[in-house]
Amino acid sequence: MTVKECRLFGQLFEEMLMKRSVGSVVMKIFGMVLVGGLLAAAVLAQTITAGGAADPMDFKILYATPQDVVEGKQVALTMCAGCHGSNGVSTQKGVPNIAGQRPVYLHLELKVYQKGGRGNKSMTNTVKYMNDDAIMKVSAYYASQDPAEPLRSTSKADVGKPNAMTAGKAAAAACGGCHGDAGVSSIAGTPSLIGSDPKYLIAAISAYKSGERKHDMMKALVSGLTEAEVSNIALYYALQAPDRAKTPAPGNVAAGKTAAASCSGCHGGDGGVSVNPATPSLAGQEAQYFIAALRAYKDGARNNATMKGPATAVDEATAKNLAAYYASQTPKAPQVGKPLSVAEWAERCDRCHGVNGNSTDPRAPALAAQRVDYLERVMLAYKKGERKSKEMAVMSDGLDDDLITGLSNHYARQKARGLAYMILPLVPLKK
Repeated sequence: MTVKECRLFGQLFEEMLMKRSVGSVVMKIFGMVLVGGLLAAAVLAQTITAGGAADPMDFKILYATPQDVVEGKQVALTMCAGCHGSNGVSTQKGVPNIAGQRPVYLHLELKVYQKGGRGNKSMTNTVKYMNDDAIMKVSAYYASQDPAEPLRSTSKADVGKPNAMTAGKAAAAACGGCHGDAGVSSIAGTPSLIGSDPKYLIAAISAYKSGERKHDMMKALVSGLTEAEVSNIALYYALQAPDRAKTPAPGNVAAGKTAAASCSGCHGGDGGVSVNPATPSLAGQEAQYFIAALRAYKDGARNNATMKGPATAVDEATAKNLAAYYASQTPKAPQVGKPLSVAEWAERCDRCHGVNGNSTDPRAPALAAQRVDYLERVMLAYKKGERKSKEMAVMSDGLDDDLITGLSNHYARQKARGLAYMILPLVPLKK
């Protein structure tokens, strides 16, 4: 069916509706799918004809009849209602709402479960012996139901948490007294934190927490930080404008530059700007701290086999020259992207799942008015690789627990538009 044919078909259908009356059930189904369903069917038909990967049988549901929907209800009441509810609105934790879901998506997902592709034994056992006809009809039935109402809770989860950058700034406030505003040190012997890759800073803080790095005051200060707080602090400092430490640096800069040639392989040749997240940048670092760190590697107070040899070979005068050289260099911000807010992430998700989670792609699930606990569980499953999808693996990789909770609540509060792409053929209508 071409797009032109769909338009002519739609015009004919409109004329028939103006002249005849129909039952409420048929009116409800036909009215919701008239425009979107016909155009989607044309696009899908062209995709299949052009040699797409989709199996034409997977889209048979687009042509389900009202009788198919009636028969699908019987399948639903027998096989599915115990978990998903007779009308597709779930009351069980972790079980999704499927009322008003896109019919093609429902059909395809049931086929995946049938083959054991989701690792859900309960679902696989339920649909294992259902034939294609039964799967098509039950999908058509649930797709025809009114979707769940959006979440209207005023719980703390709905309000959401500050993003990582804001949270990091708040958590780092206690660090500013020693490490300086925005991580630029103005106290001799105290390191600047600016320009550090988050991975390195997280590792350093963890080393103080575990005692691997010996420093009683630092151990006491960081011992109470959660993993999330440490990550947020590291991100906050990584995104601050780079600047040199505000302390004097005794030593010969020119001699230090010559000596630094042997350090460039690990710490970067661009004035000590590291290209390895696990190796610290030295550009702009506070000089006295740099000298103290070299001594610590030299005498074993910092246990690092890689640094032990080079540090042992550096005498006091050379250490001062190196410190002066690196302190004179301008640090650079690491290649770290600014974290997105829940609203910004939702804009990305909407590209596939439709504005406010109302999918316009028959194969992509609608997210609007879905259960929060289900959305959280599924996003975590994609993030961990338990659910397989190249697209979702890429998207979920940048999501932390707070963002997953925020996105789940965002979509749960959206108004679901219901069935948009189920196409039913014309049937004789009685006056």
